[in-house]
Amino acid sequence: MTSFIAGLPKAELHVHHVGSASPRIVAELAARHEGASPVPADPEALADYFAFRDFAHFIDVYLTVVDLIRDDEDVRMLTFEIARELARQQVRYAELTITPFSSVKRGIPAKAFCEAIEDARRGAATEFGIDLRWCFDIPGEAGLEAAEQTLAVALGERPDGLISFGLGGPEVGVPRPQFKPYFDQARAAGLHSVPHAGETTGPETVWDAIRELGAERIGHGISAAQDPELVAYLAEHRIPLEISPTSNLRTRAVPSLDEHPLARLVAAGVPVSINSDDPPMFGTTLEQEYAVAQRLLGLDDAGVADLARAAVSQSFLDSSGKARLLAEIDAYTVRSA
Repeated sequence: MTSFIAGLPKAELHVHHVGSASPRIVAELAARHEGASPVPADPEALADYFAFRDFAHFIDVYLTVVDLIRDDEDVRMLTFEIARELARQQVRYAELTITPFSSVKRGIPAKAFCEAIEDARRGAATEFGIDLRWCFDIPGEAGLEAAEQTLAVALGERPDGLISFGLGGPEVGVPRPQFKPYFDQARAAGLHSVPHAGETTGPETVWDAIRELGAERIGHGISAAQDPELVAYLAEHRIPLEISPTSNLRTRAVPSLDEHPLARLVAAGVPVSINSDDPPMFGTTLEQEYAVAQRLLGLDDAGVADLARAAVSQSFLDSSGKARLLAEIDAYTVRSA
């Protein structure tokens, strides 16, 4: 099974830009900006640094890593190296969640930021054969100023890879409805709505994401399992949840993997994809998340391949791209039988 998962062509729909920085890259950035950050420049020390007490502590640590991204060359290198790691895991297509507000606020011009990620996207396609797309997300803890600036960058710069608009950060104390005007404008401009909801708060946050923000997919959404009406709605309206089991464990959103609601959601017909979220920070990879899901769902090779097909089908890749990637998954499954 480990070998099958390793070779399986994949798509990833929920993976964060800065949160995907490998220990090598984080250490390199920390060394480059030595003395200006509490982040250790020793890759081995990062394991302890990334031991999170709870979700709030995770956000605090995450923001110290964000602060290491000081110029457009940092942005370009980070993006390209993320693509390298994803491609190593046979990821053919990824929708990377990016928070331009954080970098622009730290002094990187919006145009330079967007040029850097686009340059990395083109280079990664040529060198690694991976197709990257962007979700620009609002850091919810920064409030409406962040929403306004994120929308301005998205619509003002409109990089070629941009396909969706999101909302991340803490959920507690950050109600979803306040962001409705910004999502309305983003959706009117043709961007898809993919907010986080229901990770560390209850089902009502997921309802708000659907009703107020027009969510087409939900980041995490695991608390939906507590509300049978919401579960039925997600299943009937085919609104997928982007599930990242190890992330939910490491941020204490679930007490153990065996108590994760993934199996209950799948059994109820809710569409899901398997993702890695902030993989180096959580000590995981997309391959490991597939292995966790395989165990929790009791899947054979064919079932694991169906997880990969689901991610492709739930993606915002164009129809011809979906057809090519699905055909590649089918061919691989036949060869591996």
